[in-house]
Amino acid sequence: MIILRKSTSQGGKGPQPHPSSAPLPSRRQTLLRLWRYIRQYRWQVTAALLLSLGSNLLALLGPVLSGRAIDALSGGVGKVNFPVVYVNILLMLSFFAISSLLNYLLSRLMIHLSQGVTYQLRKDAFNHMLQLPLDFFDRHQAGDIVSCLQYDIDTVNASLSTDLLQLITSLITVLGSLAMMLYLSPLLLLVFAVTVPAAILLTRYITHKVRPLFRARSVKLGQLNGYVEELITGQKTIQVYDRQQQMLAQFEVKNQDAVNAYYKAEYYGSITGPCVNFINNLSLALVSVFGAVLYLWGQLSLGKLSAFVLYSRKFSGPINEAANIFSELQSSLAAADRVFRLLDQKAEPADAPGALTLEKATGLIKLDHVSFSYVTGQPVIHDLSIQVRPGQTLAIVGPTGAGKTTLVNLLMRFYDPQAGFISLDGHDIRQLTRRSLRRSFSMVLQNTWLFQGSIFDNLAYGNAEVTLADVQRAAQAVHLDEFIQKLPGAYAMVLDDNASNLSQGQKQLLTIARAMLLDAPVLILDEATSNVDTQTEQLIYQAMEKLMSGRTSIVIAHRLSTIERADQIIVIQDGQIIEQGKHRELLAQGGFYARLYQSQFR
Repeated sequence: MIILRKSTSQGGKGPQPHPSSAPLPSRRQTLLRLWRYIRQYRWQVTAALLLSLGSNLLALLGPVLSGRAIDALSGGVGKVNFPVVYVNILLMLSFFAISSLLNYLLSRLMIHLSQGVTYQLRKDAFNHMLQLPLDFFDRHQAGDIVSCLQYDIDTVNASLSTDLLQLITSLITVLGSLAMMLYLSPLLLLVFAVTVPAAILLTRYITHKVRPLFRARSVKLGQLNGYVEELITGQKTIQVYDRQQQMLAQFEVKNQDAVNAYYKAEYYGSITGPCVNFINNLSLALVSVFGAVLYLWGQLSLGKLSAFVLYSRKFSGPINEAANIFSELQSSLAAADRVFRLLDQKAEPADAPGALTLEKATGLIKLDHVSFSYVTGQPVIHDLSIQVRPGQTLAIVGPTGAGKTTLVNLLMRFYDPQAGFISLDGHDIRQLTRRSLRRSFSMVLQNTWLFQGSIFDNLAYGNAEVTLADVQRAAQAVHLDEFIQKLPGAYAMVLDDNASNLSQGQKQLLTIARAMLLDAPVLILDEATSNVDTQTEQLIYQAMEKLMSGRTSIVIAHRLSTIERADQIIVIQDGQIIEQGKHRELLAQGGFYARLYQSQFR
């Protein structure tokens, strides 16, 4: 019985991708997108601003109190107003102590805020990654994606927790110092009318030139991480073929590219600080010279001159620090840009409006004049028509690159055909929800995938309702139970990273048992026994006969001995069916299948 219901999801179009050739987003665009994450913590942001304001204002009172104390001391011997000196010193100590406490609380708050923002950013990036189509992962190295999720987001985190805090502090200090200098001597303040614009213009010019270098640095690091990931996963092959030196030479090239990118970004980014520092030192020298002149003319007291010099240092220091921070911000903005580009990648298209949920399929599969190509003008499947009735076993045979695995990708809607249509139980699969479509299939692939967890968890991965007894029966069916029982902890034994404590054949058996536990009407076996010996293969297929009973089965195999009992065998070459029939019929035709069979059993 087929039960259909309309999907209640209201999926819309996914975000538009950022092509690699797209222009670099402006700082304003990237900062606005970061602000959307920060504003979720608006109360913490408000508290941080108040703490920063209080801490810096209290610290800014120090120089003026110091100036009053100096003026009280400048009367000469016997004319010192000690009560005024003591009061101002005590106030300075008190204000500095409270400022330090507020600054400590501010640091704790900013760390908490930055962790919350980066947690949400990493969560959104990971969730979006799970919604991306298969072709995204075909086009991008795993190491590059991991670099984006880890290094780039950690860089943003460091910027939010330290750089942003320092910029806020610097801004308040600069504005407060400016106000106090205006109060002390408006005439002396004119020195900064020349030096400040020069520092700002210089900083803007350098950061504009440096930002693309930090973006290139992130890209080169991602490429290096991707290459390292390939080296780690392919160690056995590298050693077997004795390619260590060649791989090391290629690593040297990529490593040097990354180092060069780092050097250029850091070298040109570090120019900002010294240049601005030079301008600030020049302004301090001018303040000292003209301040001394005003003191000699009686326009400025010694205490006020001392306070003005201290405020000028407070004014210039944050500008110099901000210039150094800008280089770090370029790195953070480049990292944030890479994260947002991942978030902007177009998600898998939403289900069609009114898409149906297939509750229980019978397994009737039909491909009607299907054509497909990964690259325009290079067809992989051409005008292919197949029909598999419920409960039948269809075997697909053909040379490498003939399009066998592509058929599986089309059935699961990892890709959609450019022409023709595919139906399940008479319904175009594009009109079904992807979830219900994919839940109708269980798969065993040539490349095994097991995660770090217990053997039980790996076997029960596709069906959360199975019991230990169910798992044991599936393991017994593939003749793996006896081996598991001898392991420490048996089914509770935790597999390490990539299940390296199991042989390749044992991992293959586990994935076959896992497919048995998934109650799906259609079974797909893509070279499912390629990693087991012939004897074990025969034992597995004895169990598979029970598994395939009552299910529609699609078997892709190079070992023709495993498909002799298939209800239908099709031979695909260049994306087209060149032969079709049962095993004996194809042997009698003496064509491609017969030659392939004879080559295996000659």
